[in-house]
Amino acid sequence: MWAERSWRDYELLDASDGERLERWGKYVLIRPDPQVIWKGMKKHPMWKKADAVYTRSKAGGGHWSENRLPQEWRANFTLAGEKEVSFIIRPTGFKHTGLFPEQAANWNWFYPLIKNSGRHIKLLNLFAYTGGASVAAAAAGAEVCHVDASKGMVAQAKQNLAISGLADARVRYIVDDCRKFCERELRRGTRYDAVIMDPPSYGRGPGGEVWKLEDCIFELIRRISGLLSDRPLFFLLNSYTTGLSAAAVGYMLDAALCPRAGGKTETGELGLYVTQTGGILPCGSSARWTCF
Repeated sequence: MWAERSWRDYELLDASDGERLERWGKYVLIRPDPQVIWKGMKKHPMWKKADAVYTRSKAGGGHWSENRLPQEWRANFTLAGEKEVSFIIRPTGFKHTGLFPEQAANWNWFYPLIKNSGRHIKLLNLFAYTGGASVAAAAAGAEVCHVDASKGMVAQAKQNLAISGLADARVRYIVDDCRKFCERELRRGTRYDAVIMDPPSYGRGPGGEVWKLEDCIFELIRRISGLLSDRPLFFLLNSYTTGLSAAAVGYMLDAALCPRAGGKTETGELGLYVTQTGGILPCGSSARWTCF
Protein backbone atom coordinates (compact mmCIF):
# COMPACT_ATOMS: atom_id res chain seq x y z
CA MET A 1 0.00 0.00 0.00
CA TRP A 2 1.33 3.44 -0.95
CA ALA A 3 0.01 6.16 1.35
CA GLU A 4 1.46 9.59 2.06
CA ARG A 5 1.67 10.77 5.67
CA SER A 6 3.06 14.26 5.08
CA TRP A 7 -0.13 16.12 4.11
CA ARG A 8 -0.91 19.09 6.37
CA ASP A 9 -3.80 20.59 4.41
CA TYR A 10 -5.59 17.29 3.86
CA GLU A 11 -6.72 14.72 6.43
CA LEU A 12 -9.09 11.78 6.18
CA LEU A 13 -10.63 12.09 9.61
CA ASP A 14 -12.94 9.07 9.46
CA ALA A 15 -14.80 6.77 7.05
CA SER A 16 -18.00 4.76 7.50
CA ASP A 17 -21.40 4.04 5.96
CA GLY A 18 -20.28 4.78 2.41
CA GLU A 19 -18.84 8.19 3.26
CA ARG A 20 -15.56 9.97 3.92
CA LEU A 21 -15.13 12.66 6.57
CA GLU A 22 -12.32 14.87 5.26
CA ARG A 23 -10.50 18.02 6.28
CA TRP A 24 -9.35 20.21 3.38
CA GLY A 25 -7.39 22.99 5.03
CA LYS A 26 -9.78 24.46 7.62
CA TYR A 27 -12.94 23.07 5.99
CA VAL A 28 -14.53 19.69 6.74
CA LEU A 29 -16.46 17.84 4.03
CA ILE A 30 -18.49 14.64 3.89
CA ARG A 31 -18.41 12.88 0.52
CA PRO A 32 -19.60 9.47 -0.69
CA ASP A 33 -17.03 6.75 -1.37
CA PRO A 34 -17.97 3.30 -2.74
CA GLN A 35 -14.93 1.71 -1.08
CA VAL A 36 -16.31 2.48 2.37
CA ILE A 37 -18.53 -0.60 2.72
CA TRP A 38 -18.35 -0.91 6.54
CA LYS A 39 -21.09 0.58 8.71
CA GLY A 40 -21.77 1.93 12.18
CA MET A 41 -18.29 3.34 12.81
CA LYS A 42 -18.86 7.11 12.71
CA LYS A 43 -16.91 7.89 15.86
CA HIS A 44 -15.25 11.21 14.98
CA PRO A 45 -17.06 14.26 16.46
CA MET A 46 -16.77 16.24 13.21
CA TRP A 47 -19.38 14.06 11.53
CA LYS A 48 -21.93 16.41 13.14
CA LYS A 49 -20.02 19.61 12.38
CA ALA A 50 -19.04 19.33 8.71
CA ASP A 51 -19.05 22.49 6.59
CA ALA A 52 -20.69 20.69 3.65
CA VAL A 53 -22.22 17.30 2.84
CA TYR A 54 -22.49 15.86 -0.65
CA THR A 55 -25.70 13.91 -1.22
CA ARG A 56 -26.27 11.74 -4.27
CA SER A 57 -29.50 12.00 -6.24
CA LYS A 58 -31.45 8.94 -7.38
CA ALA A 59 -31.77 10.65 -10.76
CA GLY A 60 -27.97 10.88 -11.08
CA GLY A 61 -25.40 13.39 -9.87
CA GLY A 62 -26.04 15.05 -6.56
CA HIS A 63 -25.66 18.28 -4.61
CA TRP A 64 -23.91 19.89 -1.63
CA SER A 65 -26.08 20.58 1.40
CA GLU A 66 -25.37 22.38 4.68
CA ASN A 67 -22.88 24.20 2.54
CA ARG A 68 -20.72 26.74 4.37
CA LEU A 69 -17.83 26.57 1.91
CA PRO A 70 -16.29 29.38 -0.13
CA GLN A 71 -16.31 28.90 -3.89
CA GLU A 72 -12.64 27.88 -3.73
CA TRP A 73 -9.61 27.85 -1.46
CA ARG A 74 -6.07 26.45 -1.47
CA ALA A 75 -4.32 23.38 -0.16
CA ASN A 76 -0.53 23.26 0.12
CA PHE A 77 1.76 20.25 -0.07
CA THR A 78 5.53 19.93 0.35
CA LEU A 79 7.07 17.69 -2.30
CA ALA A 80 9.65 15.28 -0.89
CA GLY A 81 9.89 17.51 2.17
CA GLU A 82 11.55 20.34 0.23
CA LYS A 83 9.33 22.12 -2.33
CA GLU A 84 5.95 23.58 -1.40
CA VAL A 85 3.28 23.64 -4.08
CA SER A 86 -0.36 24.75 -3.98
CA PHE A 87 -3.64 23.57 -5.43
CA ILE A 88 -7.04 25.17 -5.83
CA ILE A 89 -9.79 23.25 -4.05
CA ARG A 90 -13.07 23.83 -5.84
CA PRO A 91 -15.95 21.45 -4.96
CA THR A 92 -18.07 20.51 -7.98
CA GLY A 93 -21.58 19.21 -8.54
CA PHE A 94 -20.10 15.75 -9.12
CA LYS A 95 -18.64 15.46 -5.57
CA HIS A 96 -15.05 16.09 -6.68
CA THR A 97 -12.84 18.81 -5.20
CA GLY A 98 -10.28 19.25 -7.98
CA LEU A 99 -7.57 17.16 -6.32
CA PHE A 100 -6.94 13.49 -5.50
CA PRO A 101 -4.80 13.64 -2.32
CA GLU A 102 -3.74 9.97 -2.52
CA GLN A 103 -1.72 10.86 -5.62
CA ALA A 104 0.80 12.64 -3.38
CA ALA A 105 2.43 9.23 -2.86
CA ASN A 106 3.18 9.14 -6.58
CA TRP A 107 4.36 12.76 -6.68
CA ASN A 108 6.88 12.01 -3.95
CA TRP A 109 8.02 8.95 -5.89
CA PHE A 110 8.76 10.57 -9.25
CA TYR A 111 9.85 14.02 -7.98
CA PRO A 112 13.36 12.82 -6.93
CA LEU A 113 13.62 10.60 -10.03
CA ILE A 114 13.29 13.66 -12.25
CA LYS A 115 15.28 16.04 -10.06
CA ASN A 116 18.22 13.65 -9.61
CA SER A 117 18.27 12.31 -13.17
CA GLY A 118 21.12 14.64 -14.14
CA ARG A 119 19.53 15.44 -17.49
CA HIS A 120 16.67 17.25 -19.16
CA ILE A 121 13.45 15.24 -18.80
CA LYS A 122 10.57 15.64 -21.20
CA LEU A 123 7.35 14.31 -19.64
CA LEU A 124 3.91 13.55 -21.08
CA ASN A 125 0.97 13.74 -18.65
CA LEU A 126 -2.16 12.18 -20.19
CA PHE A 127 -5.71 12.51 -18.81
CA ALA A 128 -4.00 15.12 -16.68
CA TYR A 129 -7.08 16.62 -14.93
CA THR A 130 -6.16 19.68 -12.82
CA GLY A 131 -2.45 18.97 -13.06
CA GLY A 132 -1.29 17.74 -9.68
CA ALA A 133 1.29 15.54 -11.39
CA SER A 134 2.17 18.31 -13.85
CA VAL A 135 2.91 20.67 -10.96
CA ALA A 136 5.08 18.07 -9.21
CA ALA A 137 6.99 17.23 -12.40
CA ALA A 138 7.54 20.88 -13.30
CA ALA A 139 8.72 21.60 -9.75
CA ALA A 140 11.32 18.84 -10.21
CA GLY A 141 12.57 20.54 -13.39
CA ALA A 142 10.83 18.54 -16.12
CA GLU A 143 9.48 19.94 -19.36
CA VAL A 144 5.83 18.89 -19.29
CA CYS A 145 3.18 18.31 -21.93
CA HIS A 146 -0.19 18.34 -20.12
CA VAL A 147 -3.10 16.81 -22.07
CA ASP A 148 -6.76 16.66 -21.05
CA ALA A 149 -10.02 16.84 -23.00
CA SER A 150 -11.67 19.27 -20.54
CA LYS A 151 -10.97 22.95 -21.15
CA GLY A 152 -12.06 23.78 -17.61
CA MET A 153 -9.70 21.27 -16.01
CA VAL A 154 -6.79 22.55 -18.10
CA ALA A 155 -7.58 26.12 -17.02
CA GLN A 156 -7.46 25.04 -13.37
CA ALA A 157 -4.19 23.22 -14.01
CA LYS A 158 -2.68 26.49 -15.25
CA GLN A 159 -3.86 28.20 -12.08
CA ASN A 160 -2.31 25.48 -9.92
CA LEU A 161 1.02 25.97 -11.65
CA ALA A 162 0.86 29.74 -11.19
CA ILE A 163 -0.01 29.69 -7.48
CA SER A 164 2.81 27.18 -6.93
CA GLY A 165 5.28 29.78 -8.19
CA LEU A 166 5.88 27.86 -11.41
CA ALA A 167 4.28 30.15 -13.99
CA ASP A 168 7.56 30.27 -15.92
CA ALA A 169 8.05 26.49 -15.95
CA ARG A 170 8.17 24.69 -19.29
CA VAL A 171 4.62 23.36 -19.47
CA ARG A 172 2.63 22.96 -22.67
CA TYR A 173 -1.14 22.65 -22.22
CA ILE A 174 -3.22 20.72 -24.75
CA VAL A 175 -7.02 20.47 -24.73
CA ASP A 176 -7.64 17.34 -26.80
CA ASP A 177 -8.63 13.69 -26.84
CA CYS A 178 -5.55 11.92 -25.44
CA ARG A 179 -5.60 9.07 -27.94
CA LYS A 180 -5.90 11.40 -30.94
CA PHE A 181 -3.10 13.60 -29.59
CA CYS A 182 -0.78 10.62 -29.09
CA GLU A 183 -1.43 9.37 -32.62
CA ARG A 184 -0.35 12.75 -33.97
CA GLU A 185 2.73 12.76 -31.76
CA LEU A 186 3.68 9.32 -33.10
CA ARG A 187 3.38 10.56 -36.68
CA ARG A 188 5.47 13.62 -35.83
CA GLY A 189 8.17 11.46 -34.25
CA THR A 190 7.93 13.25 -30.89
CA ARG A 191 9.53 11.42 -27.97
CA TYR A 192 9.23 11.68 -24.19
CA ASP A 193 11.46 10.47 -21.36
CA ALA A 194 8.58 9.87 -18.96
CA VAL A 195 4.84 9.23 -19.22
CA ILE A 196 2.06 9.56 -16.65
CA MET A 197 -1.39 8.17 -17.46
CA ASP A 198 -4.50 8.55 -15.32
CA PRO A 199 -7.31 7.39 -17.62
CA PRO A 200 -11.00 7.40 -16.65
CA SER A 201 -12.97 4.18 -16.36
CA TYR A 202 -15.25 5.28 -19.18
CA GLY A 203 -14.88 7.73 -22.03
CA ARG A 204 -15.84 8.65 -25.55
CA GLY A 205 -13.74 8.15 -28.65
CA PRO A 206 -13.15 10.68 -31.47
CA GLY A 207 -16.41 9.62 -33.14
CA GLY A 208 -18.46 9.83 -29.95
CA GLU A 209 -18.35 6.09 -29.34
CA VAL A 210 -18.38 4.97 -25.70
CA TRP A 211 -15.37 2.93 -24.55
CA LYS A 212 -14.51 1.06 -21.37
CA LEU A 213 -10.99 1.23 -20.05
CA GLU A 214 -10.71 -2.56 -19.63
CA ASP A 215 -11.38 -3.02 -23.35
CA CYS A 216 -8.75 -0.62 -24.67
CA ILE A 217 -6.13 -0.02 -21.98
CA PHE A 218 -3.52 -2.51 -23.19
CA GLU A 219 -3.56 -1.27 -26.77
CA LEU A 220 -3.40 2.30 -25.48
CA ILE A 221 -0.33 1.48 -23.38
CA ARG A 222 1.35 -0.20 -26.36
CA ARG A 223 0.71 2.76 -28.62
CA ILE A 224 1.90 5.30 -26.05
CA SER A 225 5.02 3.24 -25.32
CA GLY A 226 6.07 4.15 -28.86
CA LEU A 227 6.46 7.75 -27.67
CA LEU A 228 9.23 6.84 -25.22
CA SER A 229 12.71 8.10 -25.94
CA ASP A 230 15.83 5.93 -26.24
CA ARG A 231 16.56 6.75 -22.58
CA PRO A 232 13.20 6.51 -20.82
CA LEU A 233 13.04 7.29 -17.14
CA PHE A 234 9.62 6.02 -16.02
CA PHE A 235 6.06 5.21 -16.98
CA LEU A 236 3.37 5.69 -14.31
CA LEU A 237 -0.12 4.29 -14.83
CA ASN A 238 -2.96 4.97 -12.39
CA SER A 239 -6.26 3.10 -12.28
CA TYR A 240 -9.46 3.86 -10.40
CA THR A 241 -11.34 1.15 -12.30
CA THR A 242 -12.69 -1.58 -10.03
CA GLY A 243 -12.05 -4.35 -12.56
CA LEU A 244 -8.38 -3.49 -12.98
CA SER A 245 -6.22 -4.65 -10.08
CA ALA A 246 -2.76 -3.27 -9.45
CA ALA A 247 -1.29 -6.61 -10.52
CA ALA A 248 -3.19 -6.54 -13.83
CA VAL A 249 -2.06 -2.99 -14.55
CA GLY A 250 1.53 -3.93 -13.72
CA TYR A 251 1.38 -7.01 -15.97
CA MET A 252 0.32 -4.85 -18.91
CA LEU A 253 3.16 -2.38 -18.34
CA ASP A 254 5.66 -5.24 -18.18
CA ALA A 255 4.30 -6.79 -21.37
CA ALA A 256 4.30 -3.52 -23.29
CA LEU A 257 7.57 -2.00 -22.08
CA CYS A 258 10.05 -4.61 -20.87
CA PRO A 259 10.62 -6.46 -24.18
CA ARG A 260 11.61 -3.16 -25.80
CA ALA A 261 13.34 -1.27 -23.00
CA GLY A 262 13.97 -3.72 -20.15
CA GLY A 263 13.46 -2.22 -16.73
CA LYS A 264 11.03 -3.36 -14.07
CA THR A 265 7.53 -2.62 -12.78
CA GLU A 266 6.31 -2.35 -9.20
CA THR A 267 2.65 -2.21 -8.31
CA GLY A 268 0.59 -1.20 -5.32
CA GLU A 269 -2.68 0.23 -4.06
CA LEU A 270 -2.90 3.91 -3.28
CA GLY A 271 -4.41 4.76 0.07
CA LEU A 272 -5.17 7.42 2.65
CA TYR A 273 -4.54 7.09 6.37
CA VAL A 274 -7.70 7.35 8.48
CA THR A 275 -7.08 9.41 11.61
CA GLN A 276 -9.89 7.95 13.71
CA THR A 277 -9.04 4.27 13.22
CA GLY A 278 -5.40 4.25 12.15
CA GLY A 279 -6.35 2.17 9.12
CA ILE A 280 -5.79 2.93 5.44
CA LEU A 281 -8.62 3.53 2.98
CA PRO A 282 -7.84 2.05 -0.48
CA CYS A 283 -8.25 4.66 -3.22
CA GLY A 284 -7.07 3.04 -6.46
CA SER A 285 -3.92 1.46 -7.75
CA SER A 286 -0.73 2.36 -9.59
CA ALA A 287 1.95 0.63 -11.61
CA ARG A 288 5.40 2.22 -11.78
CA TRP A 289 7.82 1.15 -14.51
CA THR A 290 11.40 2.33 -14.41
CA CYS A 291 14.23 1.71 -16.84
CA PHE A 292 16.99 0.95 -14.33
